[in-house]
This record gives sequence, structure tokens and C-alpha cells, in this order.
Amino acid sequence: MRILSLATALPCLIAAFASPAFAEGAQVGPRPAYLVDQMADSPLKDTLKACIGKPVRQTLFSIAHRGAPLQFPEHTAESYRAAALMGAGMIECDVTFTADKELVCRHAQDDLHTTTNILTSPLAEKCTAAFTPAGDDTPASAECRSSDLTLAEFKTLSGKMDAANRQAKTPQDYQNGTANWRTDLYASNGTLLTHLEAIELIKPTGAKFIPELKSPKVTMPFNGMSQEDYAQKLVDDYKAAGVAPQDVFLQSFNLKDILYWIENEADFGAQAVYLDGRFTASGFNPADPKSLSPNMTDLKDMGVNIIAPPLWVLLTLEEGEIVPSAYAVAAKSAGLEIMTWTLERSGPLASGGAGIFRLSKRQSQAMEWSMRFWTFWPKMLV
Repeated sequence: MRILSLATALPCLIAAFASPAFAEGAQVGPRPAYLVDQMADSPLKDTLKACIGKPVRQTLFSIAHRGAPLQFPEHTAESYRAAALMGAGMIECDVTFTADKELVCRHAQDDLHTTTNILTSPLAEKCTAAFTPAGDDTPASAECRSSDLTLAEFKTLSGKMDAANRQAKTPQDYQNGTANWRTDLYASNGTLLTHLEAIELIKPTGAKFIPELKSPKVTMPFNGMSQEDYAQKLVDDYKAAGVAPQDVFLQSFNLKDILYWIENEADFGAQAVYLDGRFTASGFNPADPKSLSPNMTDLKDMGVNIIAPPLWVLLTLEEGEIVPSAYAVAAKSAGLEIMTWTLERSGPLASGGAGIFRLSKRQSQAMEWSMRFWTFWPKMLV
């Protein structure tokens, strides 16, 4: 959780974060070497090249964001196992709930139509919004929520790559939208999980847990469950599974959730991660962190110890060099630890990539600076 510059710290020493399980067994494949080959000549490139072919270890530097969904269906058993095999030291289950208030792993409560086979199953009739084919001027659409289904129904679905064909005329075509820089090679039958099942799957790998309490799409309270009940339910699963608080990094974009954990579950709240979504607000400027309310000092005074904005918020250009932004400096000065997201989510940066990469058009350059990262392909950071 400390800011690390790959230009100043030997990348091979990242193995110092290794956990006992999977310590010598991480498999990274050809992609890291491929990106290193594309880097501009530099001492950093030489150091990274010296690591190629050497044994790699599980590392807390690499956080598996939804598992390994660059190529595996997100939040499935297969995706989590792939993340562990690639050396992720922390694995994320995004937590939402079903109609019977059971906690499950999904990136959003309303994503089943793009992440599962629900539209081609009998459960399609239960969706909040049925499939509507594309028209001349309107894209195809649907909305299917975890809260539309009981847990038993949810468990009959299969996970797929998160995508939709917005030009589709049929539900079958709608589900065939995987980007050409991703793959369906491992998407034949993704196994959906409850939160407790994910905990039991991850425990033997030695990885730590970094669950995010997702914002509900339904109105809270939901069938008698308040937002506070929901936040407590997440913690209760770790207690029931016998997981030590120091192995769990709870996350939320909702500061009230973070403060609830700090007040009511102090051992867990001490390392809860405030996902700072204020970058979406009009007028947000990472060069002026004092304008934020609460500001970094306020957050620290509230008991928040870890903050996590997207990557671009933490970096800026100064005389052609990528340097920490005023936001990052203010966070560290206030005593906050920093995490950030996400690598290996975007397509090729030369063709546009995504908003988090605002200072780079080269995929390899995104690896030339970093801290503790969420990633969609964990082997990139081990």
C-alpha cells in the first residue's frame, strides 16, 4: 500500500511481498516479456529483462480485480483460480445480494445480462427489463439483476465474458459481444459463487481478501435489510469463515460504509479502503486536493487509513516526466496509504485505451510507474 516507483525500486524485489502458499508457483506466460520488449531503452527495461525467466512469487503488489477477467469470466471460480495461479496476493469479490438477501460475487447488482447466460435461459423472464432488440436508432438493451433471482436460481447461471452486442436482434447475438482483444477461450462454463464460496476458494491460495460492498440498485432497506445490515453481513461472512481481520481489506465507494466498519468493526475498519469516486464530480481537479470535502486530513481524522482513486488521479506530467499529482502528495502527507486501479482492463492504448490512461499511448509505459494495483491480468504485476 505504499507508493512504489518501478523506476527506482528493483522490480525483482517485489517478491518480498510474497505469501507462503503459491510462493514459488506463479505462472506469468509471455505477456510480461512482450510488454518489456516494447519499452523504451532504459535502466528499468534492463532490470525487468533480467527478471524474465526467473521464478516468480505471489505478491501483495498485485490485486486481482474481479479475478483474471481479461480472459476469464469475471467473478467466477475459474477467474479466481487463474488469478491465484498468476501470483495475485489479493483477490477481489465484488459483493451484492440476491432476492433472498444472500451475498454473491458480481461487479454490479444489475450486470447479469452482460456477465452471464441469463438471457438465453428460462430465468430471462425474471429480468427487471426484458431484452429489446436493436432498432434503426436504438441499441439493443436488457437489465437483469442479482436481486431479480433467489440464490438457488442465481446458481443455475453460467458466467461469461462481460460484454454485449448492442446491434443484436436476438438474445443469443446480444451475448456475443466479447472484444477482439479479449477471448472466449476460457468462457465455456463460468461457475458463479456466493461470497462465502469465494472465501473458501481463495483461502488455500494464501491470498488476502479485498471485497467491495457494491452500491445496491434496489432501494434500501430491501426486504428489511438496511445498508448497515448489508455492510455488517459482509463482515460476518469473514468471521464465520474464520478469516483474520488483518487478511481482509473491505472496500466501498460509500464513505458511510467505511465509517460504519470503523465504528462497529474496528479491527476490519482499520484497513478498510475508501474508493474515492469524487473524480466524477464536475470541477474535480487532482491538482487542487484542498478543494475536496472531506479533504485528506479530514479523512484521516475520521479513521480512514487507505484511499483508492483511479490511476490517472495520482499522476501528472512535469517537464515531460510522469510524477505524483498534488492529490497523491496530499494523501501521503496526511498519512493515508494509497491503492489504485486498474491495469490490463483497457484495449490497446494506441487505439484509445480507456480513461484511466490519460498520460500514455503505449501499453508498456503503463508499467513504468505504479503502486499497489488492481489488475485484470494479475501476472502483469508479479
